Amino acid sequence: MEHDTPTLAPAPSRRAFLQGSGALVIGFALPSGGRAATAAAKATALSAYVRIGRDNKVTVVCGSAEMGQGVLTAIPMLLAEELDADWRNVGVEQSPVDKAYDNPMFGMQATGGSTTVRAHWTPMRQAGAAARQMLVAAAAAQWKLDPSQLATDKGFVTGPGGKRASYGSLVEAAAKLPVPEKPALKDAKAFKILGKPTKRLDTPAKTNGSAKFGIDAQVPGMLVAVMARAPARGAKPKAVDESKAKAVKGVQQVITLDSGVAVLATGYWAAKKGRDALAIEWNLPAEARIDTAAVMDLLDEGARERGAVALDQGNVRDASAGAAKVVEARYDAPYLAHACMEPMNCTAWVRGDEVEIWAGTQSQGPSQGILGQVAQVTPAKVKVNTMMLGGGFGRRFAPDFTIDATLLSKISGKPVKLIYSREDDTAAQFYRPASVARFEGAIDDKGQLTMLTAGVGSPSIMAASGFMKIPDNGVDSFALEGLADHPYDIPNQRITYGRREPGPQVWFWRSVGHSQNSFFSEGFIDELAVAAKADPFEFRRAMLAKSPRHKAVLELAAQKAGWGTPLPAGVGRGIAVASSFGSYVAEVAEVSVDADGMPRVHRVVAAVDCGMTVNPLTIARQVESAIVYGLSAALYGKITHKAGIVEQGNFNTYPVLRINQMPKVEVHILPSTEAPGGIGEPGTPPLAPAVVNAIYAVTGKRLRSLPIDSSALRRA
Repeated sequence: MEHDTPTLAPAPSRRAFLQGSGALVIGFALPSGGRAATAAAKATALSAYVRIGRDNKVTVVCGSAEMGQGVLTAIPMLLAEELDADWRNVGVEQSPVDKAYDNPMFGMQATGGSTTVRAHWTPMRQAGAAARQMLVAAAAAQWKLDPSQLATDKGFVTGPGGKRASYGSLVEAAAKLPVPEKPALKDAKAFKILGKPTKRLDTPAKTNGSAKFGIDAQVPGMLVAVMARAPARGAKPKAVDESKAKAVKGVQQVITLDSGVAVLATGYWAAKKGRDALAIEWNLPAEARIDTAAVMDLLDEGARERGAVALDQGNVRDASAGAAKVVEARYDAPYLAHACMEPMNCTAWVRGDEVEIWAGTQSQGPSQGILGQVAQVTPAKVKVNTMMLGGGFGRRFAPDFTIDATLLSKISGKPVKLIYSREDDTAAQFYRPASVARFEGAIDDKGQLTMLTAGVGSPSIMAASGFMKIPDNGVDSFALEGLADHPYDIPNQRITYGRREPGPQVWFWRSVGHSQNSFFSEGFIDELAVAAKADPFEFRRAMLAKSPRHKAVLELAAQKAGWGTPLPAGVGRGIAVASSFGSYVAEVAEVSVDADGMPRVHRVVAAVDCGMTVNPLTIARQVESAIVYGLSAALYGKITHKAGIVEQGNFNTYPVLRINQMPKVEVHILPSTEAPGGIGEPGTPPLAPAVVNAIYAVTGKRLRSLPIDSSALRRA
């Protein structure tokens, strides 16, 4: 099946969603190879989300940002299914920023939290069904028949006696009709597009190079900026010698901001050379001169504090006192950078009381308000052109790169493209929180887990976000997600949070708190299985009677991996299960350890229940991607500080998985009639614990810290 390269357009209140009309103005569109552009020029809007051309081409408008997760295909599939469109005639366009395109789960136009399909499952289908009903009504009026006598199929309305009319021939009349308030939706058994493996609409553009990412933006008269950023949070430029920077050919201007010193030049290389030539004296506050060891000690203090209570049931003290065996353990995980393939960038042009940016951003809607304040204009005067994102992972939800680009344009009076180098982004202080967890578990004389306590010490993402408030109970839900809501039926539990703020800015990272907390909890559950002299799979399974979806994916992963069957000498299996963002994933890892202590992950088997599916191909690829991301972090990922300075820079000091290290990955999707869950993030949390549990199975050494310390596994 072939598709034209898509052009790119956003999510509304239900009424606005269905009633939006008129031609959409697209701030920055991908080239369309002619087809979608021609259709758009002659198209009629039936709602904010769909236009149909006289040539029967359908253009679906997508309000979510495309960062590799496949929304430019999933959103059109949702609408096209209910519209009964011919998928071969469906194109996609990125929306402008408008309240009509707000993510219903966020209440703002933004992309993250694995929400796009979950949030738009019903609204996009309603938009398609409403458009279909209007087209049928237009045909019924034309043929003087009752709509109940008509049917639709692949872009045509059909009627008795061989009557047949294309959507394109009916759309102008249909657009004049009232928008149905409650259009009937299909039963899932009638789906022709949803749930079917479907090639992505954006693949041709990404393959032939015509896809436009933020870094591809070009504006006449544009200068390129590179910044010498503050080396630690809270540091500000105290004195700046610009002379050597200005001597670099192509350098036009040097601008000092609170966040650093920018060199503006005619191109990136000149700007970078100018930036590197700057002589800057930084005012580094004493509290910013942190070291990693001190950070972890502080977080351990928070874990021991056991202050803010997230879960308290039964009587943990009595259960511990009466136990046959009590197990204690301390787990920890470091700060992590996002390592997006496309470093942060934004092109901004401030013209009087108007601002226009071109950026790969996950927070299009909030950007209007933020940049309006930055440039001192009304939000309505801020135009955000959403480009494709070369990786997001939560990093591009942050506003730093759009703020600084806008400030530089306003001060210089010219359009400015701000580009972070890899090193700039790695040290940019937007990190997954470092975290420490302290556990205690009690096993009775029957080998059953009767008590679990956990205390977590971690910074607060909610506080760092700037738009969320920590609840009155003092528990940052991100700090405990995946732990306070673990699936196991344990009669006595107490789970607490001790907030500590060592200093570095923390932020959302792929799967957020689940990424470290699933490592903590699933690693400790494995320890408890060993203490109970039980098989790790059976030990988990016995505690999941009240969590059937967890149990189902656990069983499927074990079955597909051949749990309990012989493995080659020197290879061990580990298992883990987790739920996040409305989906359930279990993974089995098969791992060996080289003589130098370096683990080799040979195979990962994943079982997924993400509810009703849109595109199985995307689901498999997202789980594979999440496994790559999680394995990179498990093997290598860490941000460390010395005297307040980040010690990592490019991929030589912050490595990611190489192609020769990639395990074989199998993804098995559990059929489900449940509401859709997210899929961009849920594959990451079970990976690290499955790997370290497999390492224990083959070496007998229990790892409680990430990244994996190969020196601890080295054979003499």
